[in-house]
Amino acid sequence: MTSIAVAGASGYAGGEVLRLALGHPELEVGVVTAASRAGSRLGEIHPHLVPLADRVLAPTRPEVLAGHDVVVLALPHGESAGLAAALPAEVVVVDCGADHRLVDPAAWAEFYGGEHSGAWPYGLPELPLADGSRQREALRGARRVAVPGCYPTAASLALAPGLAAGLLDPSDVVVVAASGTSGAGRSPAPHLLASEVTGSMTPYGVGGVHRHTPEIEQNLAAAAGVPVTVSFTPTLAPMARGILATCTARLSVDAGPRGRGGTDGGGPEADGVRKVWVEAFADEPFVHVLPDGQWPRTADTLGANTVHLQVALDRRTRRVVVTAAMDNLTKGTAGAALQCVNLALDRPETLGLPVAGVAP
Repeated sequence: MTSIAVAGASGYAGGEVLRLALGHPELEVGVVTAASRAGSRLGEIHPHLVPLADRVLAPTRPEVLAGHDVVVLALPHGESAGLAAALPAEVVVVDCGADHRLVDPAAWAEFYGGEHSGAWPYGLPELPLADGSRQREALRGARRVAVPGCYPTAASLALAPGLAAGLLDPSDVVVVAASGTSGAGRSPAPHLLASEVTGSMTPYGVGGVHRHTPEIEQNLAAAAGVPVTVSFTPTLAPMARGILATCTARLSVDAGPRGRGGTDGGGPEADGVRKVWVEAFADEPFVHVLPDGQWPRTADTLGANTVHLQVALDRRTRRVVVTAAMDNLTKGTAGAALQCVNLALDRPETLGLPVAGVAP
């Protein structure tokens, strides 16, 4: 058995890591820590985690976390770097925060502020890269991994196949995505009260200022092999979990007759465009391109480490439209963390991770 410690176990992401770890056949949950909730019983905060209900949350300190094979950091942005630096090099440290996702220090300074802590291997195994490989090769045997943001996971997997194939114009990409309230974390805030959220949707981070924007651009540039410009608008939806992202990009000027998306004599066919995504993810156990005519729903991914995709071609505007649905806490955070743990420890990537959602 491999011992796993979870820092920030009182939050939604930390609780989801523990839920999945309990179902993993080769992980044994060790210490669980928190900041302000240290000293509390875990069952007071996460009553659904019955096997761990009597665990007492320890303070989040390096000496408390030391001695485990794996440490998952489910901490607020800016709090992981110092803690990770104090942990032994041989420990697998997986950061669910943003501290180590961005490669460009200037992008970090612009969107997060403060000193850049350096980039770790990026934990999106399925991401197609411009050289024909996948991001998972950088994760095998890694001892430090940066888990992607939830929005970047959905948007990147939605668009990367088309950019890697040269089908999409990297200068004209638009992403509009809705997320459940758990994406904002567990800290109380007036705008997250049930009376404010129920029956309403609200945009936020409008005008290219959301912190996930440079991360999406970084991922899509890795797929395209050239810089990618993204207009990203997130919205808050009246649900606890889930992301539904609508991602569009104009067809590349090279995607004309006999273009890489197939042709009907005057441009790419819809079936030919969709085939690019079907082939890109044919062997990926957690990314599913749905049958033609079936559209992703957040409900179908609840509790599963999966992303559901569908692809359409808008001939009138020459734009490809890809919709993606996933659970922001599972595939968007905790599931991705344990998927990366499996790769780091040279275990089957799918081990202990659910592919079936909960319905109704």
